[in-house]
Amino acid sequence: MASIGVGVVGLGWAASGHLPAFKANPDIEVVALCSSKDLSTEEIREMCGSDATLYHDYEEFLSDLSIDVVDICTPHHLHPPQAIQAAEAGKHLMIEKPLAVDYESLLEMREAIEKAGVKSTVYFELRFIPHFALVKSVMAQGLLGDVHHFEVDYYHGIGPWYGQYEWQAKKEFGGSSLITAGVHALDALLYFAAQEVEEVFAYSTKTTAPDLQEYEYDSTSVSLLKFADGTCGKCTSCVDCRQPYVFNVHLVGSQGTLWNDKLWSTQLEGTRPDEWITIPTTQAESGDVLDHPYPPQVDHFAQCLMEDKDSSINFAEAFKTHRVMFAIEKSLAEGRPVKLEEMAE
Repeated sequence: MASIGVGVVGLGWAASGHLPAFKANPDIEVVALCSSKDLSTEEIREMCGSDATLYHDYEEFLSDLSIDVVDICTPHHLHPPQAIQAAEAGKHLMIEKPLAVDYESLLEMREAIEKAGVKSTVYFELRFIPHFALVKSVMAQGLLGDVHHFEVDYYHGIGPWYGQYEWQAKKEFGGSSLITAGVHALDALLYFAAQEVEEVFAYSTKTTAPDLQEYEYDSTSVSLLKFADGTCGKCTSCVDCRQPYVFNVHLVGSQGTLWNDKLWSTQLEGTRPDEWITIPTTQAESGDVLDHPYPPQVDHFAQCLMEDKDSSINFAEAFKTHRVMFAIEKSLAEGRPVKLEEMAE
């Protein structure tokens, strides 16, 4: 019998990516679902690989003693109240990004999770792709030297075809281009830089395309970051583009440059000065959740729970990214640079 019982709340697009990862892990059993959907026993068994109990009431769902972990896959604005209730019920947490669509709710979540002492992981699952390991390895080996510019960008044409578009385009539910989508790129930038942000400044705009006018916020933003050591970063979040999906990683250093799967370095002898070296790796190449690396993150968290330790991408770690994100949102709202010290901790 599996040692970890998972209850999933919300059976939308995100859950369709999580459930196969749960089914593939022998230490996990999906024991409960919470959804407004009416599902047959056969549908539940096909979806979960188990005879999970279906609940329509969240409080009743949380009272199920077989649930060790609550996996939150609901629309963004529901993450804070549901995470707080689950933490208060003593459940460990797996939370889809973003954690919240406003900073005050984020602080309330942190207080509840710290008070409850539960373990957590937040779905910045791209940290588990091979390309991110490659970037870290290249930096650790000094092939870039001292990196002074970090650029990570998110380009994804999200329109009416997208599973979550109907609610995600609403400011109350989706928040902004950065909150709802581009925060993946911001998290990657901060993960690679691994240092404190001192100040941010951002601009935003939106497309004139008639079929994308349901967006209640500027659907493209460009954020500039100044780090404490004087290096800088740039993050574009564009969800209104007319192009294939692109997750752009461009790091510039004193000894070389990494640009997605390409590398040039003064530290490698015998290379041509006018040609990139292309490195075979698996990059972020799709916005489809079914293509995202949920299995390694799920496996990592399961192992952490069995060893009674927290995840490498727990709430506290994800809070750092969200704090910078909300500083950027403050810059957009007020049209000025914002120092991170302005964001209460």
